[in-house]
Amino acid sequence: MSEEKPLAANESIKTRSNYLRGTIAAGLADTSTGAIPEDDGQLLKFHGTYQQDDRDLRAERRKQKLEKAYSFMVRIRVPGGVVTPAQWLETDRLATRFANGTIKLTTRQAFQFHGIIKSDLKRTIREINQAAMDTIAACGDVNRNVMCNPNPYLSAVHGEVLKLARDISSHLTPQTRAYHEIWLDDEQIAGGEEDVEPIYGKTYLPRKFKIAIAVPPSNDVDVFANCLAFIAIVEDGKLVGFNVAVGGGMGSSHGNLATYPRLADVIGFCTPAQVVEVAEKTVLVQRDFGDRTERKHARFKYTVDDHGAAWILEKINAYLGYALEPARPFVFEDNGDRFGWVDDSNGNSHLTICVQGGRVLDTPAYPLLSGLREIAKVHDGDMRLTANQNLIIANVSPAKRPAINLLLDKYGISDSYRHSALRLNSLACVALPTCGLALAEAERHLPNLLTELEEIIEHHGLRHDAITLRMTGCPNGCARPFIAEIGIVGRAPGRYNVYLGGGFAGQRLAKLYRESVPADAIKPLLAPIIARYAHERDDGERFGDFCIRAGYVAATVQGADFHQNINPEAFTKAGPNLQETPLS
Repeated sequence: MSEEKPLAANESIKTRSNYLRGTIAAGLADTSTGAIPEDDGQLLKFHGTYQQDDRDLRAERRKQKLEKAYSFMVRIRVPGGVVTPAQWLETDRLATRFANGTIKLTTRQAFQFHGIIKSDLKRTIREINQAAMDTIAACGDVNRNVMCNPNPYLSAVHGEVLKLARDISSHLTPQTRAYHEIWLDDEQIAGGEEDVEPIYGKTYLPRKFKIAIAVPPSNDVDVFANCLAFIAIVEDGKLVGFNVAVGGGMGSSHGNLATYPRLADVIGFCTPAQVVEVAEKTVLVQRDFGDRTERKHARFKYTVDDHGAAWILEKINAYLGYALEPARPFVFEDNGDRFGWVDDSNGNSHLTICVQGGRVLDTPAYPLLSGLREIAKVHDGDMRLTANQNLIIANVSPAKRPAINLLLDKYGISDSYRHSALRLNSLACVALPTCGLALAEAERHLPNLLTELEEIIEHHGLRHDAITLRMTGCPNGCARPFIAEIGIVGRAPGRYNVYLGGGFAGQRLAKLYRESVPADAIKPLLAPIIARYAHERDDGERFGDFCIRAGYVAATVQGADFHQNINPEAFTKAGPNLQETPLS
C-alpha cells in the first residue's frame, strides 16, 4: 500500500490560522520591520493584499545592509467591474495618498494599488470599505473577483448578468469575522462561538478559484480561462440560462510538463435561478476533491483532468440533487473590447478607452489619471473595468456628453482609442519591479515592443487588423498569454518564450514557437510571420489561424501538448522577400 502524501505547507498554515487571523494584527503593529511574518504573508492574501518589495532597489539596499524595500499590493474586488464615479474618485484619492500614485486595472476587472507601506495598510483597507468596496477574497485560496461582460450596449441582458455576478461573489465570500476584526476594528467576541465557514470549511480551497460570465458573441472576459464559466444563452432577446464550463486556467511552470494552461470544458446548461447554486456546488467539488498535497497541481483544472469532465459533471449533479441540462449552441466572435463611442436605445452613450497595460497614471505627455478624475467629477453614469484592462465611461447622459468630450480632448484621452488594432488588443501583467514571481519585464517593456511591431504592421497595411498579443513576466499567465494569437512569456531577465496560434475568440490555446528569445530579437522573429500573414491570408482569416495553417505551430487542444513546438524552418513557402530570418 502506497504511503499517503503529506499535505502542502499552506494547508497547515490555514488550519492554524483560526479562520485567517493568524498573527496578522501583531505583525501590523511591529514597527521594527516593514515586513510581516512569512505565514501571515500567506494569510494576508485572503484579505486582499500581497507583501512585495521593490526589486529595482534590492541590490543597492543589500549593499547598504538594509532590509528589502517592503510594501504591499492591495487588490479591490469589483464584481462585474462596475463602480460609481464617486468610487472611482475615492480609488484615485487612495492611490495618490497611500500608494505609488497609480491605479492598475487588472485582467479580472479589479483595482490594484502598489507601494503601500505597512503603517498605511490598515487605514487604506478601512477607507476602501468606507467607499462601499472591499478587498476580502480578492486573493487567496477562495473564489476571486467574479467577472462578467461589462458592456451595456452589447446586450439587453447585461443588467441580469451583472446582478448574477454580484450574487455569486456575495454568496462565495468567506464568512470569517477576521477581516472585520483586523481591518475594520470590530471586536472579537471573547469566548464566543467559533467562526463557521459553511462553504469553505476551516482550510478553504486547495488553490484560488476563478469564475466569469460571458454574453456571446463577445468573449471579452475569456471565459475558457476560468475554473468555472457561465456562457449566457439568449433567445428572442431574453436570457434563458447559461452553459456551464469547468476546468480552465492559465498558469504553468517553465520546464515542468505536469503544469500547463487549460481551457474549460462545456458540460451542461442551467437556468438563471440555478446559477448561484451551481457555482457553490462546483466550488464544493473542488474543495472536496482538489489536490491539497501539491500546490502546483491544486487548481481545479487538474482536478478536472485527473477525473475527467464527465466525472466532474456527475459530482456536481450529485451535489445539486438534480442534473444539468445538455449544453446549448453558442458562438463567440472575439475576446477584445469595442473602442470609441456607442449610443444605446435609451439615449445614453458609452465610451471605451484604451488604458495601456491597465496602468492609470499621469505623465508629462499624458495626464490620464488627472483626466479621468475630472471626468468622474462631472459624470452621472458609471465606470466599468473591462477584463482587457480598459475602461468604459458608461451611461453618459446627453447633458453630460459635451463636457466629457471637452475633457477627453483636453487631457489627450481621445487619442487612446485611435491606436493600432494590435495595441488596442494587447495586455500586460505588472511584472517587475513589484511582482516577486516575475522573471522578466512585461508592463514596462510592452509599449516599446508594440512600437517596434507597429512598424511592421503599418508597412504591411495591417494597422486596423486586430491581432491579440499578451505579455507576462512569468508563466503564471495573469495576462492570459496562452490564449493569445501572440503570447510572450518571461523566461529570464531579457528573455521570453514566444507562443503562437491562440484563438482570436479565446477558444484555442497557443503553442510554444521559440524558447528564450532575447527581447531585441522578438521583432525580427515575428516580422516575416506578420509579412506572410499580410500577403497570404485567406479572406477573414485570423492571425492565430494563419500561424497554424502556415505550419509555424500545430493546433493545441488541451494538456501537456501545449509545451511542444515544431520546427518552423520546415515550413518556408513564402517568396524571396518574405523568407524566415533565423535567430543568430
